Amino acid sequence: MEKIALIPARYAATRFPGKLMQRLGGRTVIWTTYQSTVDTGLFDAVAVVCDSELIYEEIVRNGGRAILSRREHECGTDRIAEALDHFPGAGLIVNVQGDEPFTQKEPMEKLLQVFGEADGASVQVASLMQRLKDPESIADPNYVKVAVDLKNNALFFSRSPIPYHRDKAVSPSYFEHIGIYAFRREALLAFTQLPVSPLEAAEKIECLRYLENGIRMKMVETEYMGVEIDTPEDLVRAEAYYRQRSHS
Repeated sequence: MEKIALIPARYAATRFPGKLMQRLGGRTVIWTTYQSTVDTGLFDAVAVVCDSELIYEEIVRNGGRAILSRREHECGTDRIAEALDHFPGAGLIVNVQGDEPFTQKEPMEKLLQVFGEADGASVQVASLMQRLKDPESIADPNYVKVAVDLKNNALFFSRSPIPYHRDKAVSPSYFEHIGIYAFRREALLAFTQLPVSPLEAAEKIECLRYLENGIRMKMVETEYMGVEIDTPEDLVRAEAYYRQRSHS
């Protein structure tokens, strides 16, 4: 089955406009994300799907593949679904967020593996999560949290801390949702036919659209993925993390 990675890239991000064209370790954030995804060696094709000539030219000028969206989209999943016309043979599609410059092979390999496990035929959508231990991060609405069942299927996503820690004698686990998704082709195309759902609209978390329509999402726990860049402060942290990795 052909596996591809598509990187939705919107220039005018609400919290940090133009963040994908900011410099990180001497290169732009979006090029770093693209190259990190290519370097995993897991995909038959990798492309940035963007709404901006600036981003398009940045990728193409450096020898990468980019696709300009034909219209505006509510979310990144809708954006990459439009680009599937360019990849008629793709059966598994991984959505790598443009602001995830430290994308690594092992977590995405684990993500792809769930589709080939014993119950893999029933998995239509899967995503990554990592444990949160810092109380400030747990409370921070920029960190999307996910609660899962005993089989690591998502129960709910929220910008609020979930679960609510009422009983202090219990030590609950908190997970951050990492915005990397894997879809079967049919599930991705079906997503675009569903209207924006009420909880999705309230939280501004697109994967709630699946849960609200009764579509199971398998979550895969992974180790630290680096720094997702949502704010200018995140870019400062990402630069520090980049320097730390470069000298390790």
